[in-house]
Amino acid sequence: MTDNRLPGRDESGPHDDQRDALDAIPGLVRLAASSWVRTAEWSVVAGIRTGRRVLKAATDPQTAVELAQGAATASGLVADLAKAVSSGSSVPQAIQQVSASLSNGSAAKAVEVRREQRQHESTDLQSSLREQGARLLERSRDVWSNDEGHPAYARILTELAPDEGRILMLLLNQGPQPMVDVRTGGAVGMVSSTLVAPGLNMIGPRSGARYLDHVPSYLNNLFRLGLIWFSKEQLRDPLEYQVVEAQPDVLNAMHSVRAAKIVRRSVHLTPFGEDFCRTCLLDDEVEVDELPQHQAPHDLD
Repeated sequence: MTDNRLPGRDESGPHDDQRDALDAIPGLVRLAASSWVRTAEWSVVAGIRTGRRVLKAATDPQTAVELAQGAATASGLVADLAKAVSSGSSVPQAIQQVSASLSNGSAAKAVEVRREQRQHESTDLQSSLREQGARLLERSRDVWSNDEGHPAYARILTELAPDEGRILMLLLNQGPQPMVDVRTGGAVGMVSSTLVAPGLNMIGPRSGARYLDHVPSYLNNLFRLGLIWFSKEQLRDPLEYQVVEAQPDVLNAMHSVRAAKIVRRSVHLTPFGEDFCRTCLLDDEVEVDELPQHQAPHDLD
């Protein structure tokens, strides 16, 4: 066999290294494809191979632009791999470098897409709110409108327990209810009084609530919905408090400390709560003028 090599030339010269690097490029493309398929850009490159996209590109300028961009991206990938190998990087290192560059680009693009989506959602929400506001003002100018009841009443009804409905009817029909706090008293209590038991009342038994242990939670929910409020003022009739102060829970709280005192308070319907009860819970036969009066909120402590 004839030896075509020139005398005195080493077979492992720099030209051979470059030729080996260039020969490895097709293999690099195949290896990089496994990494590239994990990125969003691969959907564009893979789409070039489908006849449907190619046919569509013939009639759709936008599709043609996308295919061209995908082809340009694929060409750039091959060039980056070849450049990395030619500069002395090994095949695994070249693949890792190009993959990291693609991942960073994809992450940045994803962040930009999410930012644009949030901006569109914010714009759409603002537009929707303005449309609702415009419709509200339009209804307010309609002199023939006969809307009855606040729009929130339907939602409030879904957030009430049956026992809470009984409590509201008690307040509507029987008026404000007494409530007491038990605090430390005596000489020390005149200087610094400590709360022993707050908000003791007879609202549960008087309303016929089934779950008496839940009455504090019921009252908190009614307060949250704006239907009741807690006044620091006591009722005019002191007899209302005598029944409450004779209850076992009040007596136990008073006996739990050396010296105790009772602070009398009351529970009222808010004007919003009164209107809610009259609109949603009261029978048509009941005369509204005969119902007890409640104080309007003037303190929330």
